Amino acid sequence: MSELLTEIGLPTTFEKSLELFLGKSWKDSLKTIESLLGKTPPENLFDEYMQRMFKLFETDLNPIQGISEVLNNLNYPKCVASSGPYEKIYKTLGITELLSFFEGNIFSAVDVKNGKPAPDLFLYAASKMNSDPANSLVIEDSPSGIEAALKADMKVLAFDQFGYNHFIPANKGTNFSSMKDLINIIDHL
Repeated sequence: MSELLTEIGLPTTFEKSLELFLGKSWKDSLKTIESLLGKTPPENLFDEYMQRMFKLFETDLNPIQGISEVLNNLNYPKCVASSGPYEKIYKTLGITELLSFFEGNIFSAVDVKNGKPAPDLFLYAASKMNSDPANSLVIEDSPSGIEAALKADMKVLAFDQFGYNHFIPANKGTNFSSMKDLINIIDHL
């Protein structure tokens, strides 16, 4: 994203790209891009972004260390509720060989009116999973996703893979930085 934005006249670093877009839908990201660019970006921006991203996924995308073990040992219903479009969700889960853990329980921001940080996607996923939001746990890696989970009145575990300092009220979750800790954390909730 940062390279593509720089090419269209909006110099952006990787870190700034994470800060602006991590965990947000394309619709919301596009609004930010238009605002910062001061004009409508090229019509093919999304397609070019997806094409470049998917090319990198094929060579560079790996599952987070320990996630397969966690998913194999997590004896609760689970789903994916992502800001990304379905095409991206299925691509990433397929490449990382995690798709089988979530098949039939995958939800995208395209399913709801408002993306993260609004709670809509998490509430939609909870409804589809027949889960009470108050009894639902969100494992999230973005500030907007954490905010959405808290607004949905769900407990949240913030996977801090990018070095953000997440503020989560003690009674609503915690931060963690290694998947090897996740089962223990869940067991203690």
